[in-house]
Amino acid sequence: MSTYECKKCGMSVNASCAKCNEPLANDHLDVNGTQVQISKCPTCEGKIKSPQCCGADMGAN
Repeated sequence: MSTYECKKCGMSVNASCAKCNEPLANDHLDVNGTQVQISKCPTCEGKIKSPQCCGADMGAN
């Protein structure tokens, strides 16, 4: 399962798709020329904004 970890405080979360029960993969989405970090299901290709902690995107491990 993918784990996202805060580089500042060390908090971590596991993320999976509730529809497919697949671990989410770290990815990026281009929004008006700006890269936005997202989490994407490799099966159904659903997308969410990646988790944040301490005011920043959590890094994918």
